[in-house]
Amino acid sequence: MTAEVERFFSEQSPLATEVASFRPRVQQRDMAIAVAEAIRDNAILVAEAGTGTGKTFAYLVPALLAGGKVVISTGTKNLQDQLFQKDLPMVRDALKAPVSVALLKGRSNYVCHYHLELAQSNGLFKTREDVKHLAKIVNYAKVSHSGDKSGLADVPETAPIWMHVTSTRDNCLGQECPQHEECFVLKARKEAMEADVIVVNHHLFFADVMLRDEGVAELLPACNTVIFDEAHQLPETASLFFGESLSTSQLFDLSQDTRIEALTNAKDFAPLPVACDELDKAARDLRLVFKKEGRMAAEATEGFKDFAPALDKLSEKLKNLTGLLEKQAERSEGLESCWQRALALVAMLKVWRSENLPSPPTPLPQAGEGSNSAARGSKRSPRPLAGQAATSQLAGVDVRLVVSSEGLGERVSGVVRWLEVFHHSIQLNTTPLSIAEIFAKQISGHPRAWIFTSATLAVKQNFAHYQAEMGLLDARTACWDSPFNYQEQALLYVPNGLPEPNSEGYTDAVVQAALPLIEASKGRAFLLFTSLRAMQRAYEILQAEFDRKNLKYPLMIQGEGSRNELLSRFREHGNAVLLGSQSFWEGVDVRGEALSLVIIDKLPFAPPDDPVLAARIAEMNKQGRNAFMEFQLPRTIINLKQGAGRLIRDEKDRGVLMICDPRLISKHYGKRIWQSLPPFKRTRDEKEAVDFFVSGHNSN
Repeated sequence: MTAEVERFFSEQSPLATEVASFRPRVQQRDMAIAVAEAIRDNAILVAEAGTGTGKTFAYLVPALLAGGKVVISTGTKNLQDQLFQKDLPMVRDALKAPVSVALLKGRSNYVCHYHLELAQSNGLFKTREDVKHLAKIVNYAKVSHSGDKSGLADVPETAPIWMHVTSTRDNCLGQECPQHEECFVLKARKEAMEADVIVVNHHLFFADVMLRDEGVAELLPACNTVIFDEAHQLPETASLFFGESLSTSQLFDLSQDTRIEALTNAKDFAPLPVACDELDKAARDLRLVFKKEGRMAAEATEGFKDFAPALDKLSEKLKNLTGLLEKQAERSEGLESCWQRALALVAMLKVWRSENLPSPPTPLPQAGEGSNSAARGSKRSPRPLAGQAATSQLAGVDVRLVVSSEGLGERVSGVVRWLEVFHHSIQLNTTPLSIAEIFAKQISGHPRAWIFTSATLAVKQNFAHYQAEMGLLDARTACWDSPFNYQEQALLYVPNGLPEPNSEGYTDAVVQAALPLIEASKGRAFLLFTSLRAMQRAYEILQAEFDRKNLKYPLMIQGEGSRNELLSRFREHGNAVLLGSQSFWEGVDVRGEALSLVIIDKLPFAPPDDPVLAARIAEMNKQGRNAFMEFQLPRTIINLKQGAGRLIRDEKDRGVLMICDPRLISKHYGKRIWQSLPPFKRTRDEKEAVDFFVSGHNSN
């Protein structure tokens, strides 16, 4: 098959004929051959392909030529839609490959007939906009093939009404639903089961691996190849789903759904809405224990004397509601579902407060083994609760938590319990210290190829960090540099004289150092920050400086609109300055002169007080390892490579990457960082950086 793959990346290939943007690239061809060989051998391949390599075509061509069932998992729903609507059809047509393709999203992306009907009947809406949107969704559900909310442009995807007309894992009635036959989610799953290529996203994939709830587990036994695009996101995503989270938002949702069900099916049972109100109050009181938002380890709550009593009260009110729901559960499928959800939440709260955590998860079912997604248990028998077994049946899902076990060559000592305080809610989390063993077990067993690819996986072309974190110690690895000419197209500028990043006034100094570059580039800049506070401070300074100097560059900041709206405006202006935090460091593609300058305020080290990071560092150091060099620094390098990758997106792009952090030069690890970046020409001279723009290369 490798010869056939190679032929498709030549100048005379069908890709060159059918795809206007196609350009033969050695890196793309070589990556495609490596993917083809991994598929042939049912091997694991970890592959980094620099920006501009064309990695999407490099994995699609061999995957489609090999045949068999393929699951492609992407980092975001936007990339998922692009693959399904644009890239896959383009490659399929060029190859004339007779393959069927399906798109599978999480259930909250599809209109739910049952909840739509409930929403129409109860009329509990806060605004006229909700009522207007509801009417449009009702009409859409009648004519839509997929029920995917992205297909209804007239109702924004962020509109509050969607919460009332879609289902969640918690409130879906499954096979007990009276609208089961018409279900859009089941329809999407059926199409996925019948398709040759299925496109999902990482959150959906891991939710299903652990919860068996979204249809992917049913696909995997018959699957020949699994491809993870934007695979650098997997460690964080996997940690999220291999742990457990219980938030007050879930409790509010339970109360809301119980009220709606009670209005229809238990109007004569007054204690139910009263119990919902009491639970809501207990949840709000728990949040009010903390004055500030942020993260902390469970042990840190000992410093808040009101926390334990508030948690006791919450547990009491949740158990009370659960008991009342049990008495009413037979009156409707919806009340039955609420009772099962309440049981699950009681169990999860008990687990979070307990030191006796359940055992590690078992691997995915292989071909011929059963999946839980179709079975929901008998109607009146409560399922075994978390803490009673290694795999607990809660509301039709598997709840698993990992504890002490032997990992792949290293000790995995357990989990870290922590909580996160948000503006209106609080979330109790249990996260494994390592996901390596868990993930390695999940992908072992049935022979199939696993492809992990991204523009940022390696540190100086070394994948040891990623392999260790993901449990992929025996994987094949390969790295291809970007085909772009960074020596000619780009300049890396590290200014002289900036203070240490933790010093007072650092952000002010960054902005003052950046201003000459912003003026020289005539706007057209991204300023990327490692904290929201620094981003806001820089925005205020730039506003004042633009006014003082009468600079007319449109100034934009994350939060003024959705990311897509801001990027659209940024491109349209052509000379804007956009300030962003973490969500703009990756997945942003602005080509041409509209983005000619990227400024990064600090090296993106994770906050040292993050409870999960602190626990992992402590565990690694306890084992006699160097947590900074093995874990913190590689993660920082990968994040920095993502931010730096926003600058050069096309072979005609030119620009300056300005990294303000003096540690890039002053610290012993700085060299390792900049050597992991693309081969920019480097300077510390402000005049040389300014001249890059004023020499005429980027003039209008």
